[in-house]
Amino acid sequence: MLSLARNLNATRAIIHAGTSANFFCRRPALVLCVNPNRKRSGKRYNVPPSAEFVARVSGIPTMAKLPYQETADGLDAAFIGVPIDTGTSNRPGARFGPRQIRVESALLRSYNSGTRAAPYESLMVADIGDVNVNVYDLKDTCKRIRDAYRTILATGCIPLTMGGDHTIAYPILQAVAERHGPVGLVHVDAHADTSDVVLGEKIGHGTPFRRCVEEGLLDCKRVVQIGLRGTGYSADSYEWSRAQGFRVVQVEECWFKSLSPLMAEVRAQMGSGPVYLSFDIDALDPGFAPGTGTPEIAGLTPIQGVEIIRGCRGLNLVGCDLVEVSPPYDTTGNTALTGANLLFEMLCVLPKIKYFD
Repeated sequence: MLSLARNLNATRAIIHAGTSANFFCRRPALVLCVNPNRKRSGKRYNVPPSAEFVARVSGIPTMAKLPYQETADGLDAAFIGVPIDTGTSNRPGARFGPRQIRVESALLRSYNSGTRAAPYESLMVADIGDVNVNVYDLKDTCKRIRDAYRTILATGCIPLTMGGDHTIAYPILQAVAERHGPVGLVHVDAHADTSDVVLGEKIGHGTPFRRCVEEGLLDCKRVVQIGLRGTGYSADSYEWSRAQGFRVVQVEECWFKSLSPLMAEVRAQMGSGPVYLSFDIDALDPGFAPGTGTPEIAGLTPIQGVEIIRGCRGLNLVGCDLVEVSPPYDTTGNTALTGANLLFEMLCVLPKIKYFD
């Protein structure tokens, strides 16, 4: 607390000195937000403090150094963590993913220089913390996640989720489908995650989308899986996906090319209906993102990952997640940093985001 007080006092000193007097306001939870005069709107939004005035290493880590608030009330979009790896079949550690993503996200700035998106001039956004998971009981955790997301979605807020292993997509989509009906799905992953039973269990990070289909949560004609690869338990590991009507884009179809043309086709497939974006960090080649639980060689590049997300611009996105970051397997922090940047890209393609010409 003493350290926090010093940081707040130091920031106030900067403000009172006139360095950025109009740019900060106090929040009820002792969090600072920036509210510059808007070029496109007179409305006031939460904006991360600029590293020009507030050191990145200072303060309590939140996603992109946004204000923290306890609920989604009044928010258009919110970052939320689901820190579990109870459903993991191989390397553990994804329970630490949300925490590390938040730490690395201090490097993010307010504008997207590539697309000229201005998310913090468009939507009210905050970090609303983590779901209170039960690390001893995966089924109870799924119930807790589902209940938490029902509450978030009831406010009209779009959740941007930091995982956690991919099990979390199942209870999240239960809540999403309750509000929006069956949704389209853009699923970026090395694995289809459509297994039926693994080691006698029907819930785990390899089964979420099988469960979603069984419960009618997905509009199967509007599902695309991108980046699938690796060895399998049969000659055609993706036969079940295709039988449901999913479009399956194996990684071999992505090698050595831009994915912008693919995403034009995906946008046409998704149409105007609600869409959920689920991005497993292991979709990227482990040379770029080694900190994950089930790495597979010959994956997508970060450039292609960004192309996929930017290609979702114009879709009716009702939720997004970035899962399977396992910090213990990447001591550089680069996997979490990549995840933080991909989450920012997701924020930048949500409906109602403004772009500078």
